[in-house]
Amino acid sequence: MSDPILALILIVCFYAVVAAASYFKNLDGDLMSDLRIPSFAGVAAGVLVRLAPFAPSFVTAGIVMTIAALYVRLTGRESEPADGMALGAITGAAAAIPLALTTEHELRHLAECVLAGAVAGYGVTFGLTHVRDKMRQAGIDAMTAIAAIFAAWAPSLLLRVPRLAVAQVAIGVAALIPLIVIATVFKQWSAIHGELLDEANLGFVEPHDVRTTAHPILRLGRAGWHDAGAHRQFVRIASKIALRKRQQRTRPDEIARLYQLEVIKLRMEMQEMSAIDRAMRAQLATGHSQPTTMQDE
Repeated sequence: MSDPILALILIVCFYAVVAAASYFKNLDGDLMSDLRIPSFAGVAAGVLVRLAPFAPSFVTAGIVMTIAALYVRLTGRESEPADGMALGAITGAAAAIPLALTTEHELRHLAECVLAGAVAGYGVTFGLTHVRDKMRQAGIDAMTAIAAIFAAWAPSLLLRVPRLAVAQVAIGVAALIPLIVIATVFKQWSAIHGELLDEANLGFVEPHDVRTTAHPILRLGRAGWHDAGAHRQFVRIASKIALRKRQQRTRPDEIARLYQLEVIKLRMEMQEMSAIDRAMRAQLATGHSQPTTMQDE
């Protein structure tokens, strides 16, 4: 198989796998449903990398992908750093499309753009999420660009290893990003569990729902709920509450107050969903018990 065809196949597969990993993380398809902006931004970034006349490709890729990540972050909805990394990697994959069609070393360019985009997306989102001061955000963005350049340089360094083919490097990079997204779910497990324990102590979450809502595997099932889809929606709401409570600690007072209002609204939705499900389970249990009672009579 020629390198351009393999590169395009990897890009398509990468889109699908990152979407699946993002759904596993959020139980929500919203993050990957809005691919228009990162895809268009990525293609434009790829054209800029292609037209850059002097700088090595990895330097250009690192700088351009950081600018593209800033654009995607500022025009998209707010997300966590791990989600920013996923969107940045998608932007990098889109940037590799014009490079795969018009240049040599297609697989190396794919690996460069994906790594640079992932690092840029994570760094830019981290700066906007955890830092209040604009000057400090600009400093983080500058450091992010430097880190993205080194990330884009990594495939060229790996190719110096004897017997390591460029196809292996590209496939490894394409597999790495989804694995990191999935690993993030398990890393955040204890933090989400702690936030939900606080919600349970305040009476907004049933104590028995805390573990099945926070656990990366248990939350995928029904967890004793009547409706599995309702449980997944409950998990999404509870996870968003945990996220907003964490973000409140690093936001200016006016933003923190808005988040507090959102948390109050989400708590009401969560309590209503839990009450409805309890009523449905009670009604189902009553319906099953009635025929037995009649037969006993």
